[in-house]
Amino acid sequence: MNVEIPENGVRADSLDVEWVKSPSSRAVGNCVEVGPLPDGSVAFRNSRHKDGPALIFNRDEAAAFAWGMENRAFDHVFHP
Repeated sequence: MNVEIPENGVRADSLDVEWVKSPSSRAVGNCVEVGPLPDGSVAFRNSRHKDGPALIFNRDEAAAFAWGMENRAFDHVFHP
């Protein structure tokens, strides 16, 4: 099975994925949504710009980012 991997910057609404966001997201639309891709990689998009560009990370990259968020590795970025 040969699965085509989309490139970073592809229109997010062109991807055939089920987009999800955190249950703690509010209705104002300031959310990051993620969607699993058939090859195991993960697409990220801005919920306010559903037709905007998607960032594509392979499984290991997405897991490293999630680990960093969970373990507060990026706190200095959000709270300088």
